[in-house]
Amino acid sequence: MDNSLVLLTALLPLAAGLVVVQTNPYRALVVRGILGSVAALVYALLGAADVALTEALVGTLLAVILYAVAVRSSLVVRLGVLAVDLDRRAGDLQTLMTALRRVLGQQYVQVEWVTYGETTELAQALADQKVHAICTCPEPTLIHTTTQVHRLYEILQREWPTPMTVVYQPVAIQGGH
Repeated sequence: MDNSLVLLTALLPLAAGLVVVQTNPYRALVVRGILGSVAALVYALLGAADVALTEALVGTLLAVILYAVAVRSSLVVRLGVLAVDLDRRAGDLQTLMTALRRVLGQQYVQVEWVTYGETTELAQALADQKVHAICTCPEPTLIHTTTQVHRLYEILQREWPTPMTVVYQPVAIQGGH
């Protein structure tokens, strides 16, 4: 066994350890791709061309693409708001959105608006989990945020810089046995 093969083989646990300790999901994807490429190279050097091809196609290419899609779709917080509140309190809500993007951006999470016409539609969207949180403006100076995502509630409670009420509303379990 030559030294280059030993060196490449030693990179496998190192790359695997780097994947585990990454906090940025996009960097973890890059390291996962490197891990798969090194594994495919090691298999090819050991004479297992079919295993190397499988690792390159499935372990590297397909896995990274599927992870990228999953990361991209799961790192978006949908924030429901009434259209009338957007018209009436546009400046305040835009300031709120900017602060939310800054706070949640540290967690690699994006925020997007979803507008609703009626209060009942907004509440139903939260109940149906079509949005992760809703913002309402019950008073001229107050913005009230309600979420059913406990992790989101924890982040906002810990890192929110300006006065805002955030309420955690657990998901109601319907039906059952």
